Amino acid sequence: MTRDPATDTQVRPLLVTARELIEDVATLPTPVILDVRWQLGDTRGREHYWSGHIPGAQYMDLPGDLAGQRNVREGRHPLPSPDDFQSALRRVGIDDDSRVVIYDDCGNTSAARAWWLMRWAGKKDVYLLDGGLKAWIAEGEDLAVGPGNPVTRGDFTFDLDHMHTVGIDDAATWPERGVLIDARTPERYEGSTEPMDSRAGHIPGAVNMPTGNFLDETGHFLPSDQIRRMFADVGVTDGADAVVYCGSGIHACHTLAAMEVAGMEAGRLFPGSWSQWSADRKRPVALGDQPR
Repeated sequence: MTRDPATDTQVRPLLVTARELIEDVATLPTPVILDVRWQLGDTRGREHYWSGHIPGAQYMDLPGDLAGQRNVREGRHPLPSPDDFQSALRRVGIDDDSRVVIYDDCGNTSAARAWWLMRWAGKKDVYLLDGGLKAWIAEGEDLAVGPGNPVTRGDFTFDLDHMHTVGIDDAATWPERGVLIDARTPERYEGSTEPMDSRAGHIPGAVNMPTGNFLDETGHFLPSDQIRRMFADVGVTDGADAVVYCGSGIHACHTLAAMEVAGMEAGRLFPGSWSQWSADRKRPVALGDQPR
């Protein structure tokens, strides 16, 4: 469901409910379902998939399929190369005309990375399962176990640059012309803790909007009008005015998805995010709960 910004009528094409997915898998052609379970500090996504997944779902490894090789110049999870990403999508059976539904078990904070990359690659018919795996289970549906069923290799063709990105220099100056959003937790934004990267703090001028705040206690997205008010509170009424970063470019995609859920155009992603910024000792760092 989604809300139309003018009338607040529910119209949220990015999201599908668990009930809608149950109906989809009972009819032909069935959607391609992707399981993208990954969380910071938990590398056992494939094990979780083997332990129980939506029947028919294919597993996509976030570090292996949805990111390039970690390096100091680009950060911990740079964008994958077009050739590698195209191959990954074909491997799980995605064609140019496939309908794709993606889920995880952490409020779509990881699944949104796959959604963003597919949109970046020109795939339009891509959706997030609102509430993720927990919503499927709450409907009383069974899970499959094991490695999943083999699929016929797809023929998806990568078509670059349908989502906007910025580099590190544009991120540095973005607060002068728009809103730079840091989607990490307040503790990491303020610099009181930094579990992953070489320096703590945030990019000077960035405002903090933890992406988990867009979810309710069950892991579903909040109503569209509420999300729009949250963005308006930091000065974002049009996604074109916003650049979003996080620790390594994963959870920032969830914030961009929240913009679309709210009926806004998704903003721009700074893929290298804090992992790239903090590794460059020439870049300044701000501490505390204020942008500067």
